[in-house]
Amino acid sequence: MSKPITLTVVSQERQLLTAEVTSVTAPGSQGELTILPEHIPVFTQLQAGVLTFRQGKEETQIVISKGFLDVAPNNEITVMVDTAVHARDISLEKAERAVQAAQETMTTTQDRQELLMAEASLRQALLEIKVARSTKRASA
Repeated sequence: MSKPITLTVVSQERQLLTAEVTSVTAPGSQGELTILPEHIPVFTQLQAGVLTFRQGKEETQIVISKGFLDVAPNNEITVMVDTAVHARDISLEKAERAVQAAQETMTTTQDRQELLMAEASLRQALLEIKVARSTKRASA
């Protein structure tokens, strides 16, 4: 039996997670990639999306922003992102308010930088809503 993978997820605010897992699926810049035990070393860019990891038969999701994924030769994976929110910590109401605020900003601003920030916030909030709804359906 192969050694489990040690997954560490770090955002700018905090270390969100360190856990032993059996697989990790991440939104790579060239498409989704799945890492299993004994994977070759890789360093790749991540796009905003959903990071999924398995612990036995249990599957857990984390909404991440863009960042990087590093697979070390000793079955250690480090995910470094700007922001990360564990599916169980997502507030559907807060995400829906963020969508409204971002859409309002996008329709009223003329500042390019502010528009880009609003677009990024909108994408993040929509991902959180998608994960929150799918998680609630799965647990119901």
